[in-house]
Parts: sequence; structure tokens; C-alpha cells
Amino acid sequence: MSPPDLLLASQSPRRQELLRQIGVRFEVIRVDVPEVPEPSETAEQYVRRLALAKSRAGSKLRPDLPVLGADTVVVHQGRILEKPCDRGHALAMLADLSGNVHMVITGIAVCQGERFRVETVTSEVRFRAISPEEAELYWTTGEPRDKAGSYGIQGYGAVFVAHLAGSYSNVVGLPLTETQALLAEFQVPIWCGAEHE
Repeated sequence: MSPPDLLLASQSPRRQELLRQIGVRFEVIRVDVPEVPEPSETAEQYVRRLALAKSRAGSKLRPDLPVLGADTVVVHQGRILEKPCDRGHALAMLADLSGNVHMVITGIAVCQGERFRVETVTSEVRFRAISPEEAELYWTTGEPRDKAGSYGIQGYGAVFVAHLAGSYSNVVGLPLTETQALLAEFQVPIWCGAEHE
């Protein structure tokens, strides 16, 4: 097995799958960063701060390789919607998003030693109307439980998305175009293991 070129400071299966999709050799490391917005922070400032904090925490553990940190939030009418606490919270979020436009903002950061880079990416998503019965049924699939805004665009929740402006992979949890550009600055290759003619 080839050694990793990157450390991923995230337990998210979606981020891991997206990195595999573009052929990055990486290893997952666990970091503990409190995910609580500060009173004066905008959503963009919040995801930037968390992404960098995760990346820096990982770099302290393993300074030998670049570390990628990321954080994604759903923002509706100025409010940050993160992962639901319980069924009632999830259903309330889905009711808020029903028939409306919301933003998905991801902060991405790469850190190695003292060197770091941070970016944010925003996508705009419009949902069709969701009936209370549909929201209830969607909750029973288990999918909303660990998703910002209580839905996964790459899963069953795709049926709610009437329009998307911006990066699809950003809504999944890692904007690939911008991530690859950051990785290139730290000499992290992509398409490793791809077949050559």
C-alpha cells in the first residue's frame, strides 16, 4: 500500500469518498475541535475558523505531511443549520428549507508546519416543497441524522433539490475544484493509481 500524501482531519465518509474520487492518497486522523459559532461570527468566518483549527490541530499531531481540514454549514435566512440534535430538530429544519433557497458554505484549509491556506466556497440550493409526511419518512431512512441542514444531496435527499447554483461537491462536503487547487500548492498529487494507456 502506498504511503499517504495527505492527512484528512475529518471523520466524514463523504469527504473521504470525494478525495478517493480524485485519486488522492490520504490517511484519516482524528482531531477534537469544538464546533460552536462565536456570537459575532458570520457563517463564512465560522467555517474558515473551524477548517483552519482542524487542519492546525492535525498538523500538531503529524507535522510530516499536509493536513486538510474542512467544515460545511447550511445557512437559511442568516441562520446556521448544522447537524440535527434529534427528530424534532431535523423536521423543523426540513420545514424551514421546504420551498426555499438556502446556501451551503464550506471552509477548507491545508496546513503543514507554519504554512497554511484557507478558502471558502458557497453554493446556492433551492428545495421544492416538502410535505410533513415526506419529511417524517425521510427521517426514518436515517440519512438526515449526521448531515448539516438534515439532508444529503448525494443520497435520498436529492429528490428535494429543484435547483443548484455552484459546486455540487461543495454541497456534499468538499468542493473538489478549490480543494485540488489548495492541494497543488502543497505538492499533493491527484489521480494516483489512475490507469495510463
